[in-house]
Amino acid sequence: MAIVTAYLAPEGFVDDLVREVGESVREVHGRLVIAEGEPLAPAWAANVWRAPQRIPITSIGDAATKLRAIQRNWALYPHAHHRRAALIEERLPKVSAKPLEFGVAAPAAPLGSWTLLAPDLMLASASCSSAFPNGEVRFIEDRVSSPSRAYLKLWEAFTVLGVKPQPGDLCLDLGACPGGWTWVLANLGAHVISVDKAPLDPRIAAMPGVEVRQESAFGLDPRSQSVPAVDWLCSDVICYPARLLGLVERWLATGKARRFICSVKFRGETDFGVMNAFKAIPGSRLMHLSANKHELTWVKL
Repeated sequence: MAIVTAYLAPEGFVDDLVREVGESVREVHGRLVIAEGEPLAPAWAANVWRAPQRIPITSIGDAATKLRAIQRNWALYPHAHHRRAALIEERLPKVSAKPLEFGVAAPAAPLGSWTLLAPDLMLASASCSSAFPNGEVRFIEDRVSSPSRAYLKLWEAFTVLGVKPQPGDLCLDLGACPGGWTWVLANLGAHVISVDKAPLDPRIAAMPGVEVRQESAFGLDPRSQSVPAVDWLCSDVICYPARLLGLVERWLATGKARRFICSVKFRGETDFGVMNAFKAIPGSRLMHLSANKHELTWVKL
């Protein structure tokens, strides 16, 4: 029997996922892309179903019984036969859907995913890449203190990765205005060099540990002795992906950044050439976060 993997695309990015997975794709059910082969780590997958199996069912009760016999926790991907799927879901143990408080670790319990392909046929995978239902991470948001919602990208990345800046770390925030990422980093106790030609929100600039440099992120030369080595290079700067890649390569060449987290923002069509260049950087990972739009988050830890 051929090995099969299923990939769940973020809303609006099925075509990107299909192109990235390539010729092994065999079926598409809404946002769920089924392909032959061992599990990959596509950037455009919100969740990877590592071991999907087709399970014939005779009734709603039979479906719930068969899922519970495999494991306790399941998340429904509701694509078709919605009423029947909802009735099956009601018979399964409840999985908490409460927004997460930042700083709390991602759930550790295994969470499987399932959907109905037909009224009498389920697709289910007990092993998935994400600890969150359908790969969607939601937080108790701070709508008062942060100057923008961009902070959610860092919250999500740090939660998913299980690592974040520590008190005393030196962080470089490139393209910082209005200051959402600087706000996160400073609240973690890091010292932040915030770089942008536009002024930072005054409340963020006044935070302890924040140093503001009102200059271009691309004008900062890591080869210069005036530019310190940093624990984290963070960039949410708006630019063409190729330009960001060049910036990252300059910093990699100097070895002056220990860890990276950068938003790769696309304008118009996805630039798969640059995307693949980021993916090819040793020890790095490219992923689409729930907080991302037509962009990916690149990390190197």
